[in-house]
Amino acid sequence: MASLIELTPCDGLLPLRIGDLTLTELSSARITSVAPLAGKDRAVAAALKEMGLGWPAPGRAFARDGSACLWSGRGQAMLIGADPKGLSNIAALTDQSDGWARIRLDGAGAEVVLARLVPLDLSQGSFGKGQVARTSLGHMMMLVTRTGVAAFDIMVFRSMARTAIHELEQAMKAVAARGAVFVS
Repeated sequence: MASLIELTPCDGLLPLRIGDLTLTELSSARITSVAPLAGKDRAVAAALKEMGLGWPAPGRAFARDGSACLWSGRGQAMLIGADPKGLSNIAALTDQSDGWARIRLDGAGAEVVLARLVPLDLSQGSFGKGQVARTSLGHMMMLVTRTGVAAFDIMVFRSMARTAIHELEQAMKAVAARGAVFVS
């Protein structure tokens, strides 16, 4: 029988440091898609509240103690790093832990990097801490969350991890090069 070795989605690709920017893989965590069953919205919100989270409004996230609940579309959210056991009879749950790559872009210029690849205004004034958007990164779908002044958590499908990292790396290099030219 073959012996398989478990690898993370970004194994051998990250971390990257270019100029003031870093791109790192977030640690593995359980990821569950949550969609409340008909008429169970309040029950789902109450169960999430017991976990120290909550049902996120569109474009928002709840985060606490390494767990998060991110809005991911109409009537659905991604529960990250938490056991969904209290939701089993009130929501449709899908374990998606192996289907996503989770990446953090951090540092001065992170907004500028994403401005080259994302068709949204992710500046601090328009997209503050705790906000989430389901949008595109280049030509692939992503879920992006602002986690700090100059930090973004990015989720892309696992199969697109290498492409996402390549796109981000190229944008990081361009931003760093532009900064070097205008500093001199």
